[in-house]
Amino acid sequence: MNTELVIFDLDGTLLNTIGDLAVACNAVLALRGLPQHSYEEYCHFVGNGIMRLVERALPEQLRTPENVALVRADFVKYYTEHIDVYTKPYPGIPELVAELARRGVRMAVASNKFQAGTEKLIRLFFPAAPFAVVFGQRPDVPLKPDPAVVKEILVTTGVARDRTLYVGDSGVDMETAAAAGVRSVGVTWGFRDRGELEAAGARHLADRPDEILALL
Repeated sequence: MNTELVIFDLDGTLLNTIGDLAVACNAVLALRGLPQHSYEEYCHFVGNGIMRLVERALPEQLRTPENVALVRADFVKYYTEHIDVYTKPYPGIPELVAELARRGVRMAVASNKFQAGTEKLIRLFFPAAPFAVVFGQRPDVPLKPDPAVVKEILVTTGVARDRTLYVGDSGVDMETAAAAGVRSVGVTWGFRDRGELEAAGARHLADRPDEILALL
């Protein structure tokens, strides 16, 4: 076995979170009498953190720093309270996580979702999974595709880059892996399409979670 560590993105990779993200964002838009968006639109709004999600959801003329900050605060409150209404693991993900643990492969999470939300979802849906590190968006740590979070995970776990596999569903994830110097797997069951993953330099593609086992 060459892979000692698998780093997972969260939204669109481990969990299908788009329903709760969309409902939460639409709820705070509705409070302000603003236009709401479809699930399909939200699939393209997510991936760069909550601030960018809110910014993309707001009408262009309202995208001031002050408005974005206010809507973000309301979004985080609503979303945190309703974080698991529609969210669920993708088919085959619980089995993949269990098999990696059985094989002794270490696991970590690197997400652009805010830290408290990332931790809450992992506790809710993977309570027994031995994730070595769970990192979301934190102050003073740049968001992906900056490789800082991956590099921090490598330092924390003590695993070498060439023994690490990064799994994600977006171009941002593939760019993050490349910048960090680790192998990447683009998963096609998430929020973005195969073309985006290929264009962003995915080393491998997986249509099902169990296909990742063959890449270890």
